[in-house]
Amino acid sequence: MATWKTRGLRGSLLEDLINRTNDKYREQGLALIQKVPTPITPMQIDQESRHITLAYFNQKSTVDYIGVVQGIPVCFDAKECAGSTFSLQNVHEHQVQFMREFEQQDGIAFFLIYFSRENMFYYLPLRTFMPFWDRAQAGGRKSFRLDELDPDWTIPEEQGIMVPYLDMLNKDLQERD
Repeated sequence: MATWKTRGLRGSLLEDLINRTNDKYREQGLALIQKVPTPITPMQIDQESRHITLAYFNQKSTVDYIGVVQGIPVCFDAKECAGSTFSLQNVHEHQVQFMREFEQQDGIAFFLIYFSRENMFYYLPLRTFMPFWDRAQAGGRKSFRLDELDPDWTIPEEQGIMVPYLDMLNKDLQERD
């Protein structure tokens, strides 16, 4: 059984931005995307702040978000990267397997990566991610650099939407046709 020990608010800003984006998309009738909760069993709670400080995962999580966009099933995982090199240790085999199976069922799977130093959001389709993953599985480099990514998948800013990923999803769909 895996344990979890709090590391502060790591990832919570990104999650909050995506949740707000998904709320906006739902209000506009564009998409219905929900955060997938990670089931945990609390083992230790800070009595003063009432925050969980130690817990066990009940099961392996799959992806962070799942839902439907205009009738198209989508799932994605949100990752944050402080530098310009993304470590593949941040992605787990069971997540990749779920995403592959999701796409075999005609869904769209992708990663939303926030490169915090550059203050940049990036849409990484699963098919673009897989060569990096396969390289690592074959004993190669266990990371990829920002300069290895196609800048055309950088998510442009959009007024009123925190992480406007739907245009990139549309681009992803067009490239599949």
